[in-house]
Amino acid sequence: MLDAALIEKCADPSLSPAIVEQFVEAAGSPDPLAITVKSGGRLILVPKPKTPDEAMEIVRENVGRAIVRVGLTQFPAGVGVKDPSALKPDLVDPCENLKMGTKMFAKIMRIVAKWYGNPTENEVQPRIFEDAVHAWKTGEFEGREVFRAEDPGTDWQVPDVARKTEDAEPADGVAGARDERPAETDTASAGIRIDLSRINGK
Repeated sequence: MLDAALIEKCADPSLSPAIVEQFVEAAGSPDPLAITVKSGGRLILVPKPKTPDEAMEIVRENVGRAIVRVGLTQFPAGVGVKDPSALKPDLVDPCENLKMGTKMFAKIMRIVAKWYGNPTENEVQPRIFEDAVHAWKTGEFEGREVFRAEDPGTDWQVPDVARKTEDAEPADGVAGARDERPAETDTASAGIRIDLSRINGK
């Protein structure tokens, strides 16, 4: 669990402390020096850094050749940076990483919310949150690169509560299943069905 003082000091003010905690729990890491490197969808094993300098060395070695995620929020290193040498140690500083990560995640939530029509209904908020987490993990939402996308700057306010509903789909399946999700009135989606095939029509 993130320290409340760290959240208050460093997290984007448009996100409530509850959402910041949920975001880091769902998509981040408890280790501020954590580095995840993926190439072609495969995880590449890298040495576990013991110092910020070691962490930055690993980041610079891999940025440009692979997808590199760093720190508490698993921020995508290299976004908007052409030269790996220009990467700053801020990436592995807990406060700066949380500041950058939550600011970016808040933008992604606004992008997702705009796609949904900026709804205010409480039951829709968990779905927006989970789609935003999925977009954070994949870097895309509805075929659009979210990290480089412009902030829609909508008037939609990030809700205070984004808890998963009991029937919410896991983040890994949300984006792919969004359009295929049957309407609640669809008979195929009924939880219990009765087999009437044996009735002979009399």
